[in-house]
Amino acid sequence: MRAALSGLTTRGRSFVAAGAAAAVCAYVLGQSDLLRVGLLLAALPLVCALVLHRTRYRVAGSRRLAPTRVPAGEEARVKLRMENISRLPTGLLMLQDHVPYILGPRPRFVLDRMEGGARREVSYRVRSDLRGRYPLGPLQLRLSDPFGMCELTRSFSASDLLTVVPRTEPLPPVRLVGEATGHGDGRQRSLALAGDDDIIPRAYRHGDDLRRVHWRSTARHGELMVRREERPQRARCTVLLDTRSIAYEGVGPDAPFEWAVSAAASTLTHVLERGFAVRLVTDTGECVPGGGTDGFARPTQESAESTGLLMDALAVVDHSVGEGLSAAHDVLRGGGEGLLVAFLGDLEEEDVALLARMRQTSGAALAFVLDSEIWFSGEFATTVPARVPTAPSAGHGPVEDRLRRLREAGWTATAVAPGASFAALWRQAGQWRADPPGGMDNGMNSGVHGGISGAPGAAATPSTTGTTGTSGGGR
Repeated sequence: MRAALSGLTTRGRSFVAAGAAAAVCAYVLGQSDLLRVGLLLAALPLVCALVLHRTRYRVAGSRRLAPTRVPAGEEARVKLRMENISRLPTGLLMLQDHVPYILGPRPRFVLDRMEGGARREVSYRVRSDLRGRYPLGPLQLRLSDPFGMCELTRSFSASDLLTVVPRTEPLPPVRLVGEATGHGDGRQRSLALAGDDDIIPRAYRHGDDLRRVHWRSTARHGELMVRREERPQRARCTVLLDTRSIAYEGVGPDAPFEWAVSAAASTLTHVLERGFAVRLVTDTGECVPGGGTDGFARPTQESAESTGLLMDALAVVDHSVGEGLSAAHDVLRGGGEGLLVAFLGDLEEEDVALLARMRQTSGAALAFVLDSEIWFSGEFATTVPARVPTAPSAGHGPVEDRLRRLREAGWTATAVAPGASFAALWRQAGQWRADPPGGMDNGMNSGVHGGISGAPGAAATPSTTGTTGTSGGGR
């Protein structure tokens, strides 16, 4: 009864108060008719609350998201379905779904009387400019009596999760070394059930294809021998994402850290589609799950699932409390041929030294360095997003000095300014590897085991001093 009385509306409480006042006046004035009116006014909301509380509606509710994973800035549709699974009709139903404020206002719906077995469907849209995971639900059902005297709220236990992943940008088809055959240039080979023939045969095992029998070796050994096969190692790409809080400034969808996360997502999607095995490593040394036991996601039939896992991880990646890149260096110092793409914030001298050592263990290396001071200095307020940004002023000399040192170590280093299009920077990085600016030849275009080279017939992007910088000496 206490729960029923707590659901009285303002109208119901007013009726109770009016009935009590009429009863007091009837006692003072000695009017029995007024007492009957007071009792009727007070009893009506109490009877409505009791009847509503004892009524057992059997209503089933469900929610469906389309899609469950949406890029930042795009809308997702949420469909709610209510079904009366009892034979008794329902009264007026009011639905309210719990939605985080960042997705918009809480949706509310009013459903008319539902007969036994009837169904109702309603929908609403949600949108967020910030990536993350947002819970939807639980769904609340508010029951009301025909007179509006009492309302009771019932909540469903089910809830769903909407994942807002970073925006991805389609990258131009610059040539990735090793993609022509779908395999890398590494010298390591792994045995498999299909591939190129090996000159060393092996003993026949049950289930081997008889067409692979090597008759010359069979005659020599006196038993069935089959040709051993191998599969070249697939080209690999490691994406290094700098998440240190001290390396970035600002928050919001236009912050430099959000640009780095979006660019990393675009790179992972692009190289995975081009046949590379990819992995994502942060400055903390953590390999984001999304692939096999070695952390690499491979372009198999489950590549869409691998891409989804990587995007889910990037949707919730946040700043770290670390101050250096030593943990990432410990993970990457194992080496292995492949492409290394790094998205970095503000760098110190120790960070540049560690990055130089990382370059020695990779086949090719690209670095996109974001300077927070440039992003918030206002110098690039008029930068057109579709073009590569112009040169920074001389006041940003330390950044250019670090870029020069990275280039001397073998990195293809690029400065990133506000409004820069990552697709344009990606294309320009590929052109630099094919034809270094200013005739520079630091050894990156010969004898590497992976990387990017200019695509034949690709449109040239005008080189600007803001991204080329000063070339260092050859190594």
